[in-house]
Amino acid sequence: MKNQNEIINDLKVLVNILNDGKEGYKDAVEHVKSKDLKETFLAFSAERAIYAEELKAHILQHGGSSDNDEGGVLGALHRSWLAIKEAFSSNEDGAILSAIETGEEAALEKYDTILKDYEGHADHYALLKKQRDGIKGHLNKIKSLELAHQD
Repeated sequence: MKNQNEIINDLKVLVNILNDGKEGYKDAVEHVKSKDLKETFLAFSAERAIYAEELKAHILQHGGSSDNDEGGVLGALHRSWLAIKEAFSSNEDGAILSAIETGEEAALEKYDTILKDYEGHADHYALLKKQRDGIKGHLNKIKSLELAHQD
């Protein structure tokens, strides 16, 4: 079973992931042409901000703090959001959606890895599972939008 510091560090990693997603979606709004995509991305960004605030409050309840509002450099996940930024240069909605799909898959993978370690921690598990399911819903929406925006 993980100790308190390990738990807080894992939760901080997720806050960084959520902030990366929040910023990635905000950036995507500036580069897509479709009004529907802009609205969807703004909603997803806002939800990521809510998730980050939930986790920060949860971290505080457990004796830690997380002040990061900007995201972090987390290897593959960060590279996924950088790929999204590269897709912005094409200004093609389909390319941006494809890059976002990659970022969402990386976020889900990290949540799944951490959730495996928290099955015995009901308070952490419930919050993380709820957020993971929300991200999975976003991924499903992105995939359906990607099909609709294929050139």
